[in-house]
Amino acid sequence: MSRPRLYVARALPDPVMAEIRARFDLTNAPTPAPPSPHQLLEGLAEADAAICTLTEAITQAVLLKARTLRIVANCAVGYNNIDLDAAKARSIIVTNTPDVLTEATADLTWALLLAAARRIVEGDRLVRSGTWTGWEPTQLLGADVYGKTLGIIGLGRIGQAVVRRAQGFGMRILSVPRRNDQPPPLESVWQQTSLQTLLETSDFVSLHLPLTTDTRHFIGTKELRLMKPSAFLINTSRGPVVDETALVSALQAGQLAGAGFDVYEREPAIHPGLIDNSRVVLLPHLGSATTTTRIRMGMMCVENVTAVLKGQPAPNRVA
Repeated sequence: MSRPRLYVARALPDPVMAEIRARFDLTNAPTPAPPSPHQLLEGLAEADAAICTLTEAITQAVLLKARTLRIVANCAVGYNNIDLDAAKARSIIVTNTPDVLTEATADLTWALLLAAARRIVEGDRLVRSGTWTGWEPTQLLGADVYGKTLGIIGLGRIGQAVVRRAQGFGMRILSVPRRNDQPPPLESVWQQTSLQTLLETSDFVSLHLPLTTDTRHFIGTKELRLMKPSAFLINTSRGPVVDETALVSALQAGQLAGAGFDVYEREPAIHPGLIDNSRVVLLPHLGSATTTTRIRMGMMCVENVTAVLKGQPAPNRVA
């Protein structure tokens, strides 16, 4: 009997690719680079199932060409890159990879927060430049983290994981109640407040929002003007949640002290005003980038695909 045909948009970690080749026939030879629109259409047109990533736009036009496709397994927790209505109209199941990347992304959020506050990247560059002349009492003075106020916008799995880590820093936690948020078990260490109060009060604001029509440019000129000049903005959610042009203007005007970003509005393009600002820490979308996490994400996609092609319920169905 012939095996199911699977399209894999980008090469996944070796253990995942080995499992894929053991179970399926590939319609393409995936590489680390993103596929061209033509390659995406060509591969999906022949596939029974697909594993894609957040960089592939699975639009209505794409899905119309994929006549035998039964499932799109998105190797990410978000799925704003997929037209869910178009998938539903074609009876194509869509899945994601929740939970497995929570702790890794929360770790990275804290890495960005600490790096921005304590000027870690600037210090590294100074040492490597060969121009460092030794300890100075006023050299690269940063911001305190312990005992400060952390504002969490988006209290889902990752937001709650960030809150758990904040306990060790003795921080006061503020959050903005949102429709889909579930109160965390650590109710004694956080309090709900308005967005205005959170922005006006927090020393660090960390974004953990999905990208929807309601959250695009959730942080813009108005919101940035509310923040303290000593505050830092951290984003490990989705780039378009922040209006980067407004952020650059705010940084240049001294309306906030700095930022730490792992995602960007027009990724992989980055606003030059962010690149030129030494008080902004920039990472190349590394939120889930640990070996263990990426393998677990890939294996979750494989299990979702396997279940659907066997006529079983998908473990992580979103549509």
